[in-house]
Amino acid sequence: MECKHFGECGACKVYENGYEAQLNQKLKINYDRFKNFYNGDIKVFKSPIQNYRSRAEFKVWHVEDDIFYAMNHIEHKGVVLIDECPQVNIHIEILMPKLLKKIQEKNIGFKLFGADFLSSQSGEIVVSLLYHRKLDDEWQSLVKEIADELGIYIIGRSRKQKLIVGQDYITESLNINNETYKFNYIENSFTQPNAKVNEQMIEWAISSLEDTDKDLLELYCGAGNFTIPFAKKFNKVLATEISKSSINAAKSNMKLNDIENIEFVRMSVEEFVGALDGVREFRRMQHIDINTYDIDTIFVDPPRSGMDLASCNFSTRMDNIIYISCNPETLVRDLEILSKTHKVVDMALFDQFPYTNHVEMGVKLKRY
Repeated sequence: MECKHFGECGACKVYENGYEAQLNQKLKINYDRFKNFYNGDIKVFKSPIQNYRSRAEFKVWHVEDDIFYAMNHIEHKGVVLIDECPQVNIHIEILMPKLLKKIQEKNIGFKLFGADFLSSQSGEIVVSLLYHRKLDDEWQSLVKEIADELGIYIIGRSRKQKLIVGQDYITESLNINNETYKFNYIENSFTQPNAKVNEQMIEWAISSLEDTDKDLLELYCGAGNFTIPFAKKFNKVLATEISKSSINAAKSNMKLNDIENIEFVRMSVEEFVGALDGVREFRRMQHIDINTYDIDTIFVDPPRSGMDLASCNFSTRMDNIIYISCNPETLVRDLEILSKTHKVVDMALFDQFPYTNHVEMGVKLKRY
């Protein structure tokens, strides 16, 4: 990827010598990081070299009567005004200058400070425009004209306001092992930013699952990104997530894919583990007969903070553990616990965030 803003824009921090150099640097770091747990080959799943981000956030910067997209300077020297971003997918890249021009033509840039883009691989786009002022009917009328002219959906956000022009979600189609899965991605909620790497990540996780006639337990299930493709590998899946909006999206996505063997439960991991152990009863679990589940595999995809001690200890009861981590540092900490009872038999590196220091790691563990 070539970008005129390398060395200034803080979005890319590792860019010298190109894509392969930054990937090899990440791989070397993580071989060393996990050498106490695993000495086999780490499978590497590459990103497209450019136009890989389907989700992006930009500042909107005002210079006299003009407005620009902006990003933080790599050395924290204010902002960098940008007129290109090869990171974003081709649909967002094409839209960005057109949208800025329309905003200026319709004169709706007053106190606009941010623009967030969410795109499917097919080009369906929701843009969130962020304001430091109350939005009125005139704004909504003008934005509807823009949305119609550009063929997009627009959300207006200001303090205690969310105005939807069209709809507040896009429908993404993921190709997983030559099967298509559909997901509704809701504006302002977590989605995987790199669709191609996400597809590879799900495929690796599926390949790591044992052929079994038993059931799966998933913690931190989000909107069902992994859960729904997993469902075909198990009799039943029991999945938990603390976010109400994510659970609602997961249930919607399950119906979208005509899948019926998943139970989604809105509970924190700590509550869920307590409920499974009979420490406390929860109304949210009343419709589930836990005794009908025969679980031998657990899948976890926790936030950057990783798993807590109780969740790690609980996971060690399972024969198989599949762990996707967006923070290798907390993964090392958790493996200190998990490796007391389980052996790491496979690892993968997913280059979800090219030209940065961030990677996602996949780990498969089996009981000794």
